[in-house]
Amino acid sequence: MAAIEMVMPKMGESIMEGTILTWLKNVGDVIEEDESVLEVATDKVDTEVPSIHAGVLKEILAQEGDVIEVGKPIAIIETEGGAEVVVSSPAEAATPVAAATAIVEDAITNHSADNTNGTIESNRFYSPLVLNIAKAEAISSNELETVPGTGKDGRVTKKDILSYVETRKSAPAPAPAKAPKAQPAAKAAPTPMPVSVSGEDEIIEMDRMRKMIAERMVASKQISPHVTSFVEADVTNIVKWRNQMKVSFKEREGQSLTFTPIFMEAVVKAIKDYPMINVQVDGDKIVKKGSINIGLAVALPSGNLIVPVIKGADQLNLLGLTQRVNDLAKRARNNQLKPDELSGGTYTISNVGSFGNVMGTPIIMQPQVAIMALGAVIKKPAVVETPDGDFIGIRHKMFLSHSYDHRVVDGALGGMFVRRVADYLEDFDIKRTV
Repeated sequence: MAAIEMVMPKMGESIMEGTILTWLKNVGDVIEEDESVLEVATDKVDTEVPSIHAGVLKEILAQEGDVIEVGKPIAIIETEGGAEVVVSSPAEAATPVAAATAIVEDAITNHSADNTNGTIESNRFYSPLVLNIAKAEAISSNELETVPGTGKDGRVTKKDILSYVETRKSAPAPAPAKAPKAQPAAKAAPTPMPVSVSGEDEIIEMDRMRKMIAERMVASKQISPHVTSFVEADVTNIVKWRNQMKVSFKEREGQSLTFTPIFMEAVVKAIKDYPMINVQVDGDKIVKKGSINIGLAVALPSGNLIVPVIKGADQLNLLGLTQRVNDLAKRARNNQLKPDELSGGTYTISNVGSFGNVMGTPIIMQPQVAIMALGAVIKKPAVVETPDGDFIGIRHKMFLSHSYDHRVVDGALGGMFVRRVADYLEDFDIKRTV
């Protein structure tokens, strides 16, 4: 028998650690190759980790709730073979831990402007999340060293740094050497929810994903001044074409032909016409993105929302977009997405019409600068212009809601962009094939 170490795999370019949520197997259980062994959470996604070897789970080295660096062993799997111990490193697994640690130490070194010699001597490991919070709260490298850690080996966890920030804010400020400058009024603490004594109310703890969504949505509103423009589009030709094609497409491809990839194709075309929608903000600089990567908001069975990204959407035809949309949506609902499939988006669409909503005012996915909500397709009486005059006809119409960051996207650009998307939808070629 051979004892093989199963290590924490690398689940994305920026992921250097993961939190063990649940072990799906117990010690002594037989494991098949590619069978999921545990669930791991990163700052991007919760995902199942499969074993690349068949055997028996001999020992669990990391417990649920532990934060483990990429490349560190988490379990021992006993397989057929010799008696030596080897390290099992999945195809996408583990950059060397030393390299990962060096990256984090570099981030700490560059984090504080008041570190006069430009370096920091520390044996502590800080996660990117902790470093980001410290940077946002102007906590210097030396001060970060004093934060007590409750994690493994004294590591500072998210809870530790947030607790320290609260204590730091409530501590009395030292007397200023000079006359103090006028300070902005402190934000009033939120009024606590009154406690129900009747027992009629149900208190539901937010799960990890809901907390993450809440934090990011609030942050987006604080970062970007949102403006929303609306356009109503006549998509009668698209509805007719899809009705003609969907049965044969299903038989040929084995999957459904939905409206979403058709709408996405129009968005991609409009981005090519107006590339300044496909930008991001970095301080006082505008970063014009070279690739068009479309995020697609997907509602999960849990009620949460996740946004997988179709990379290089401008390089795909309608068939390719359809296959990618169906694949990502299916794997999102089955919790099978990889962390890298949730990053790198440059523009996002949200199909609120799938819930019967006619329009919405979506919140921008940072650091993007725009997002579009696709409303429900509804039959309406409308004026139809013909060479023989105008008449009233039944048409299929939908609203496009375009929210954009007014720091860098003005009303003219935001309005022209959504109008161009509508134009592409209305000019859809009913003779095309897929």
